[in-house]
Amino acid sequence: MNPEEVTLRPVQPGDEAFLLQVYACTRAAEMAMVPWSAEQKAAFVRMQFEAQLHHYRAQYPQAEHSIIQHQGRDVGRLYLERAPQHIHILDVTVLPEHRGAGLGTLLLRRLMEEGARARLPLSIYVESFNPSQRLFARLGFRKQKEEGIHWLLQWMPAE
Repeated sequence: MNPEEVTLRPVQPGDEAFLLQVYACTRAAEMAMVPWSAEQKAAFVRMQFEAQLHHYRAQYPQAEHSIIQHQGRDVGRLYLERAPQHIHILDVTVLPEHRGAGLGTLLLRRLMEEGARARLPLSIYVESFNPSQRLFARLGFRKQKEEGIHWLLQWMPAE
């Protein structure tokens, strides 16, 4: 993968439908198990999407909300908080049809390089059953604590 083909751009007002699509893919397996109509599932996912966005804006008002692009196409989202003491990934999601191509690894390595330059840890909360844990472990992230089904994973720059 050519690293120059992977870019970030700020979220813009017209991006809501795409962002909802990205969020919906994170809930697809769960929605497949409930006996609701397509309309009920869509309404539930929209409600959860809006609740998550409200939470992020309230808890992390300075966070950057970006669209991940590959070869100029929107393929995912990256929400990131840069604070004086850490870099915290609120969310990184790539659409299923673009997974497995190295996009996540490339983005995480870029953030790790930034953390190394600034001597800041990089962290993210991940659900205990999320398959992306393998990627984070492979890149050197370690579990710092458990909060219910969420694990705080952290990568520390070399001293």
